[in-house]
Amino acid sequence: MASQSIIPNDRLDKDFYIVLEDFQDGAAFRETDEGIDHCTLIGDLLAGQYDRVLRAVAFNPVEGWSRDASEDIARKLERRIAAEDHEISDALKDFIESQLGRSIGVQLALPLRS
Repeated sequence: MASQSIIPNDRLDKDFYIVLEDFQDGAAFRETDEGIDHCTLIGDLLAGQYDRVLRAVAFNPVEGWSRDASEDIARKLERRIAAEDHEISDALKDFIESQLGRSIGVQLALPLRS
């Protein structure tokens, strides 16, 4: 029989995000405030809270899932950078471009229909 958690489930039934960052001594997940969500993560990344992002991971403890959200985060960052004309670090630009597989702001050409 599983023991009950001392943390109420209503605090856990949401999507959380953590960041895998490349530090001088190796990669590690950064400690964050409780409940960092999608919007908070995007804002923190744009504000320069992270130096060398390798991955962004989303998870929901109550629903029992986790996934690599790096590409989704990179796409959202690219849209915000373009819409709000943000200046970003080279490291954040590298993260975004590595996830998108192309330079920031470059649209892939659509094939011409005949």
